[in-house]
Amino acid sequence: MIRRMLVLFGGCAAFWLLVGLPARHLGGGDAALVFLGTALLLCLVPALATLVWGERTLRQSADKQLVMVLGGTGIRMVLVLLGGWTLYQYVPYYQQQPRFLIWLTVGYLFTLGLDMVLLLASRPDRQAEKIQPRSTIQ
Repeated sequence: MIRRMLVLFGGCAAFWLLVGLPARHLGGGDAALVFLGTALLLCLVPALATLVWGERTLRQSADKQLVMVLGGTGIRMVLVLLGGWTLYQYVPYYQQQPRFLIWLTVGYLFTLGLDMVLLLASRPDRQAEKIQPRSTIQ
C-alpha cells in the first residue's frame, strides 16, 4: 500500500513538472505552476484517502466495493470543490481567477485517473482462484 501511495504522490509531482513547466513558458507564467500545484495538492488528499479505502475494500464483498466507489467519488468531489471554492472566494491570490478553476479541473481528472489505475492494479486476481482445481478427496 505504501508503494502505491508513493506512486500516486510521485505521479502528481511528475505531472506538475511535465505539464506546469511548459504551461509556464507558453504564457501562463508562475501562476500556472502555483495553480496546478495547489490543484494537485487539493486533489491528492482525497485521492490518498480513497486509495487506502479502496485497498481495504477490494478484498471484501461486491456491495462494499460499490459503496466505496460511490462514497469515494462523493468524498473526493466534495473535498476538492469545497477547497477550490474556498480558495477562489477568500484567498487574494486565487480570487476571481478562472485559470485556477481550469487547473483544478485538470488536476482533479489526472488524480482521479491515476488513483483508479492504481486501485485496479491492486485488485486480487480472481482468475487464479478459479483455475485451481478443487480436490474431492478429503
